[in-house]
Amino acid sequence: MEFIQQTFSVDYSFKVFFTRYLFNPANAEFRNYLVSQTTPGLTKKLLFIVDDGVAKAHPALATEITTYLQQIEGFKLAGEIEIVPGGESCKNDQELFYHLVDLADTLAIDRHSFVVAIGGGAVLDMVGMVAAVSHRGVRHIRIPTTVLSQNDSGVGVKNGINYKGKKNFLGTFAPPAAVFNDAHFLTTLPARDWLSGISEAVKVALIKDASFFEWLEENATALVNNDLAVMQELVYRCAALHMAHIGGSGDPFESGSSRPLDFGHWSAHKLEQLTDFALRHGEAVSIGIAVDSVYSSLLGWISTESAERIVNLLVKLQLPVYHPLLEMKDGKPSPVVKGLQEFREHLGGRLTICLLKAIGVGAEVHVIDEMLLNEAVQHLKVNHASI
Repeated sequence: MEFIQQTFSVDYSFKVFFTRYLFNPANAEFRNYLVSQTTPGLTKKLLFIVDDGVAKAHPALATEITTYLQQIEGFKLAGEIEIVPGGESCKNDQELFYHLVDLADTLAIDRHSFVVAIGGGAVLDMVGMVAAVSHRGVRHIRIPTTVLSQNDSGVGVKNGINYKGKKNFLGTFAPPAAVFNDAHFLTTLPARDWLSGISEAVKVALIKDASFFEWLEENATALVNNDLAVMQELVYRCAALHMAHIGGSGDPFESGSSRPLDFGHWSAHKLEQLTDFALRHGEAVSIGIAVDSVYSSLLGWISTESAERIVNLLVKLQLPVYHPLLEMKDGKPSPVVKGLQEFREHLGGRLTICLLKAIGVGAEVHVIDEMLLNEAVQHLKVNHASI
């Protein structure tokens, strides 16, 4: 038998910049990055797509961007700055997705251009998907504006939209060209979004870094009291852990079934869907973390005391740890348990769930005991549901 084999590798490299007042003329970060991307004799286009919540909280933003770009040679703004709805609804809106693809076509956004997304994680996911499928890949720049997107999703390599109620069913692995975390955007977040983003920091601390978990315990009050300096440290440490895992896992595009960064997520994704996304992603993740931590203790993997430390931290951070949809009804499994099958499909076959062997140490299982899971839910209901 004759055959021809082709083998090649592609290197990806991008930087995450931590700054404040990104489009202030005195701030050179964004300008320096664009200058580093210039091509002599070629003017490159920048298509800006902005989360409407950000636009409302920062009404001068469009003017600031336009003024800032005027001082940079080799680049020009493509059309008007596009404002899109924020939140999970934008990932459920296929008409919006195709509108943005059409916009990229109409404005002749090519593979030398950049699509720049400013907003929360949902907008970044959706716009990243638009960039990834247009011309088989237009470079995109992310400017995350929430705690959740600055410390987790915005520094990753995934993009996607929801399909038929399934979260991120359509998506791509397409790393950003660069990420700019501007701490000033965090100062205008609603309290609910400020707090919900912390859950991803708890998650990555629990599976990767016990000292970071202890730091979160020590600084929980400051975080709840809107201490920006403390939040900036949280964002930096959390983003660094996420990026180290993506680069060091050997599986940045998740070809296998191991997804330790999805600790607490199998139930979170289903809870989001079942509540019609009334639960923020970070809130659903907090509940998922609580359930899987107590479940880990019932397996004998971590102590009861460790599980209570985890749940108590989430409660101190004013995050939810229980939802009625988790419960069995009339002997029938919770509707959330259907998320296990969807998670299995998402992984590509074998169910692989990350649990805890210790605070700071994740471990995997391939089977979930539904009765033990219900026991974990009942524990949270009895001890924490009223908090």
